[in-house]
Amino acid sequence: MAILQKSVLGIDIGTWAIKIVEVSSFAKRKKLTNYALLPAHPFYQRQFPPIQKSLIFLPPKEIALGIKLMLLDAKIKTKNAVFTIPDFLTFFVHFSLPYMSQQELEEAVKMEAKKYIPLPIKDVVLDWYPIYEEKKAVSILLVAVPREIVYKFEEIASLANLKTLALEPEIFALKRALVREKDKVVGLIDIGAKSTTCSVVDKEVLKVYYSLPLSGLSLTEKISRELGVNWELAEKIKITYGISNLPSSWSSEIKEKFTEIITSSFQPILEELKKIFQNFYLKEGKEIDKIIITGGIGLMPGVLPFFQSVFLKEVELANPLSEVLPPDFLSDKIKEIGALFSIAIGASLKEA
Repeated sequence: MAILQKSVLGIDIGTWAIKIVEVSSFAKRKKLTNYALLPAHPFYQRQFPPIQKSLIFLPPKEIALGIKLMLLDAKIKTKNAVFTIPDFLTFFVHFSLPYMSQQELEEAVKMEAKKYIPLPIKDVVLDWYPIYEEKKAVSILLVAVPREIVYKFEEIASLANLKTLALEPEIFALKRALVREKDKVVGLIDIGAKSTTCSVVDKEVLKVYYSLPLSGLSLTEKISRELGVNWELAEKIKITYGISNLPSSWSSEIKEKFTEIITSSFQPILEELKKIFQNFYLKEGKEIDKIIITGGIGLMPGVLPFFQSVFLKEVELANPLSEVLPPDFLSDKIKEIGALFSIAIGASLKEA
């Protein structure tokens, strides 16, 4: 009996780019066979700081056209796809309910959801997960997505001639791609263009999830403002120099000023992350064993050691390819692919 190869697309429509990966599975082995990235700039008539918008707010026809052009250019023929929903379009709520039967729990969750979701229940798609059970209660993670967002993704897929196998929040794709330690408590930090998410995964179970209104692009805006340069140059300076790769031609005064801009920009994020980890410790009595950073910010020179000095924990850059075989032509881009395509890779692994 022949064993057929199965290929799935993971599609991440982010704030500053559309990212697509193609992952194939054969005899329980998974391989990254192709990828594509389309920056936001071609979608707009003028340059602007992307923090003001997000690609997902464009008309479905334009997004679908971008996806079709990406697949054509990369010579990707796979039609089965898993899409991810940005965290800022998803409602996450934690609450506890008394221990009860599964049927009773389903009804209780729907009733409880009305207290937390700022939309009529009929206008959202609900999903929920029992995180863990206490002696007389069960802790619930409730996920709600506006129906209009779900319909929009379905329209995008249809216009792009793709079959939607699944649609899921970004955090579940990240968890699937990055967290594999069965005996550790992992802090998962995704510093995105529009927001930062922080999750705590304990023995492969998502225990905590927060979305923070702090982002990598706010750092770019501060560099642009403080140094008096345009947005594009500020972004290039941020990614190239980071914290530890400052040009030798710069004076000590300029180096000190730039380092202060970077580190002070991180402070609001760091303070929120400390609170999240501390609250987890107070509730669970467990420390975070390791922190994984994903997103383009993780590629900035000196960022990982900086976070390690703040949290005094093991800090590593996201590596979603540890169990996915990359092609030889990507051998010199593994680090970059891992940080930028974690969500897309995790999405594809849901069905590959």
